[in-house]
Amino acid sequence: MGGLDIPRDPNLIVGIETADDAGVYRLSDTLALVQTVDFFTPIVDDPFDYGRISALNSINDVWAMGGTPVTALAVTCFPKKGVDFSILGEIMRGGLQVLTENGVALVGGHSVDNQQIMFGYAVTGVIDPARVVTNRGARPGDALLLTKAIGTGVVSTGIKFGKAPEEVTRASLETMLLSGREAARLMTEAGASAATDVTGFALLGHAWEMARASGVTLEIDASSVPLIRGARELAAAGMLTSGDKSNRAYVGEDVTLGEGVGKELASLLFDPQTAGGLLISVARERADELLASLRERYPDASLIGRVEGRGPHLIRVG
Repeated sequence: MGGLDIPRDPNLIVGIETADDAGVYRLSDTLALVQTVDFFTPIVDDPFDYGRISALNSINDVWAMGGTPVTALAVTCFPKKGVDFSILGEIMRGGLQVLTENGVALVGGHSVDNQQIMFGYAVTGVIDPARVVTNRGARPGDALLLTKAIGTGVVSTGIKFGKAPEEVTRASLETMLLSGREAARLMTEAGASAATDVTGFALLGHAWEMARASGVTLEIDASSVPLIRGARELAAAGMLTSGDKSNRAYVGEDVTLGEGVGKELASLLFDPQTAGGLLISVARERADELLASLRERYPDASLIGRVEGRGPHLIRVG
């Protein structure tokens, strides 16, 4: 989309310019729409769980902006032949359960006959235009909080190759199914400067987008980043996605890794996530209180770094 000459709309509060989690369009002085779409191939074996993860992965983008999701359209690719349609039924049943739990109305959808199964949702939410949380407001002196452990990509690859132990698979599933709704509420109450949903571009990719949009440098302490148990071992065994390379290429030379950051940990920092946590930039004096509140619902929530004035690199990992 970057090559398109998109006309400027004065009511478009958040568009594609800063690679934010969702678009925001003002309808009035007190009401704006939050819109996003996301779908992906199966990452777990159980179709019901796949549907649940897909729903949360899509809704999380609205929460990351501080919005309230209200409607969803299902998007799926599924073969007409060769795969039992009951599987699609289970996928959609899982997604509907999550939508219903979060007060999101399923209003329709679209399907395409395709050999590769894919599933997700286009979600619309609402928000007060004055309360939008974007990825471009991080300020020097802010603390950086991450609400969930990372590693879902390597675990999903481990599942595909039969290398992921049951307890590791279960830990990854629990992480992905942990809703971002409460984190969004808490960060909004704490007056977060900026936030982003950590998904396909990995922790460092989305942190890079925040740093670039905000005109700052993010300093990340790699040892403080929470990891899904067993993910480091799977990374060491080579259970990496194609995103490991593409995410490194995405950030280029704008990210520098300290000598103490090992190969496996570096791979996890570039590991694409599904239904990942929120990366939150918040004033340092509010960080401890926010972290304590987050840990009541998100046991892996951690303080992982700080925001500094713009330096030669957008991200420094030590």
